[in-house]
Amino acid sequence: MRFRDRAEAGRRLAAALAGHVEGPGVVYPLPRGGVVLGAEIAAALRLPLDLIIPRKIGHPYSPEYGIAAVVESGEIVRNEAEVARVDASWFEQAVARERAEARRRRLLYLRGRAPVPVEGKTAILVDDGIATGLTMEAAIREAKRLRPARTIVAVPVAPPDTARRIGREVDAFVALEIPEFYLGAVGAYYDDFPQLTDDEVIGLLDRLQSSSEN
Repeated sequence: MRFRDRAEAGRRLAAALAGHVEGPGVVYPLPRGGVVLGAEIAAALRLPLDLIIPRKIGHPYSPEYGIAAVVESGEIVRNEAEVARVDASWFEQAVARERAEARRRRLLYLRGRAPVPVEGKTAILVDDGIATGLTMEAAIREAKRLRPARTIVAVPVAPPDTARRIGREVDAFVALEIPEFYLGAVGAYYDDFPQLTDDEVIGLLDRLQSSSEN
């Protein structure tokens, strides 16, 4: 399965989610890429959108390879074997740096908007795809801290082992494609997969906020 772009993937995910979401809920896309899909899902399901902002900590010699992830509240998910092999001081500095970046993004993207209450509702965590799943695991822990009644993860694509692991952590795991042989990168499943800028994320969130107020 391939996706033209994130917007198309979001619309297809919204259709797949329709049977899993009953009653009130909150859509939590993971910035930056997940915000495009989250906006489509929130609009289609007529649900409010908020953000959970996990940050990957990449290996010092291969930054694209995640060895841990952290969220604003301080929760850390680690690949214990990999973290044990890196310098402890470097790791502590990386955690502090990425936690600060998560906080910076919340202030920048939401510009003081109050969090959307999710206690007793359904939390729907959305990203444009999953590889190792560390950032999604961190997001799940952060979402559960907010005490939703149910937690759902929705992504277009995930490798089988990651899908099984993440699926055990939530009430429902919705994926459009779980390929037997994963291509190694989320972008390989998209025709158009540009990196989003902060300004593009802010624009998406502002448009969604404006439409919900009208």
